Amino acid sequence: MAEKFKPKYTRVAQLKTAQDLRNYLETNEVKLDFDDDLITGDASPFRKNITLKSGKKIGNSLAILPMEGWDGTADGRPSDLTKRRWENFAISGAKLLWGCEAVAVSHEGRANPRQLVINEANFSEYENLYKLVVEKHTEKFGTADDLVVGLQLTHSGRFCKPNDNTKFESKILYNHPKLDKKFHLSEEHPIMTDDEIDSLIEDFIKAAVLAQKAGFQFIDIKHCHGYLGHEFLSAYDREGKYGGSFENRTRFLRNIVEGVKKAAPGLEMGIRLSAIDFVPFKKSDSGIGEPDLKPNETYKYAFGSDESGINVDLEEPKAFLALAQSLGIQLICITVSSPYYNPHLIRPALFPPSDGYQPPEEPLTGVARMIDVAAGLKEAFPDLIIVGSGYSYLQEWLPNVAQNVLRNNKADFVGFGRMVLSYPTMPDDMLNDRPTQRKLLCRTFSDCTTAPRNGLYSGCFPLDAIYKNHPHAEILKTIKDGL
Repeated sequence: MAEKFKPKYTRVAQLKTAQDLRNYLETNEVKLDFDDDLITGDASPFRKNITLKSGKKIGNSLAILPMEGWDGTADGRPSDLTKRRWENFAISGAKLLWGCEAVAVSHEGRANPRQLVINEANFSEYENLYKLVVEKHTEKFGTADDLVVGLQLTHSGRFCKPNDNTKFESKILYNHPKLDKKFHLSEEHPIMTDDEIDSLIEDFIKAAVLAQKAGFQFIDIKHCHGYLGHEFLSAYDREGKYGGSFENRTRFLRNIVEGVKKAAPGLEMGIRLSAIDFVPFKKSDSGIGEPDLKPNETYKYAFGSDESGINVDLEEPKAFLALAQSLGIQLICITVSSPYYNPHLIRPALFPPSDGYQPPEEPLTGVARMIDVAAGLKEAFPDLIIVGSGYSYLQEWLPNVAQNVLRNNKADFVGFGRMVLSYPTMPDDMLNDRPTQRKLLCRTFSDCTTAPRNGLYSGCFPLDAIYKNHPHAEILKTIKDGL
């Protein structure tokens, strides 16, 4: 029998006191600030509201990040599981719902055969989803006047799987020396043409019009996690008007924004941005992740990194935010890299997903990195509304770190990702000075990633009874037992 995996690092649940956490951070050389005590009542930073330039008020400083369930219908409509998840977002207490989940602008752009798609045929479903969120939020909190709900629009690029969970139908912007090999793309795999990109931009604009008509206050033009919008930012080798120079690599964004302003006047726009990227990591012989680089090899395809592929360089991310600001975009959600080739960066965890590797660093280092990147960008662009990511691994200490972030203006919003799948009302508890419900805390077992990687629904299988008792739970257990 194989020996049970024993984490190299201490579990967060074992860090019982502020001094325990402080000592552990110091021992592991992690610079992560937190507040020992939480501020209660109206003075709490969590309760601070923010007013957009449009005059729209967002009622507090907590946000729900896009959480996909891989559980829509074959034609891209929400299922009952989808609606339940959106209801949970609505009653979470957070006043900014960032996109709710990624919605493809075309069938071919789906990351899986059950991803949501917005089009004329499905329009009424998104109108009903928006109404559902507003009704459930109003039912619990009395008003939705200070609730802002967006829809994240996406095309999955090289990670498209629109028809079969086991088959990539990749749309790529250039031949990537690491990712083509990792995901088994040949040198002859077709590159998207400029005409195809022009047509896709029209799909984004049409989707934005539908989103506005359905009631959503903003759209997110997704530029993160290795999907198509993000890949444009590293298309240094691409020829033509969409590659090479910074101006060309951001033409996709500029053309979408220009089109949306004309077709859907008054619709707010935001961008979820992977502000940094690293070289893809691979599993070493020991099982621990390591950079996929040869000795002295340089790497030029990581937007937000230098040629080492593992050091942060914010020069181009700052140029990107300057561009966004010049386009009138105020809402920016900061994330990093991609779960497909750097899961430890974007989703710090002791227990990796099935296609991952053991953490090459203390996971709290990853949390601190994301907070620091967002803080650096907020300092450079004080007028932008910055939403931070990467807080779930903090578990019991999420409120203490989040308060420190907001109190010191390192971000305007603290975003909840995986945590909201197991503990959807954590924001409400924080806003109302209730103690954390430890039994609901996400312990980052990565089931919500392992499941969809294997064609199953994404949810909290350890803690959410709906998923714990779902037939997919037994399949997931078999998959994990076989790893």
